[in-house]
Amino acid sequence: MASYYQRHIFFCLNQRVNGESSCGDHGAKAGFDHCKARISAAGMNGPGGVRVNKAGCLDRCAGGPVAVVYPEGTWYTFVDQADIDEIVDQHLVGGQVVERLVLPDDVGR
Repeated sequence: MASYYQRHIFFCLNQRVNGESSCGDHGAKAGFDHCKARISAAGMNGPGGVRVNKAGCLDRCAGGPVAVVYPEGTWYTFVDQADIDEIVDQHLVGGQVVERLVLPDDVGR
């Protein structure tokens, strides 16, 4: 049975109010918006394509901002729109992990 979406990408958009650093402090929303626009412009949104989702805390704050792609379970950190473009073009469209943006396994909260 095929999955409803080929891939999901979840962006942590958490914004902490207690003064702790969070993905929301580091451009996560801009990355989400840019990714969503790129996927839509490519006609890849919707069933059989890519779903771009907002998420609360993904508990990998030290690497923030972060996003995770499923079904592969690949965790990314990103800095700007060029990084998002690389994730879209290489991974979400091309199926190849962007190794330079992969969040190391030992990065947590």
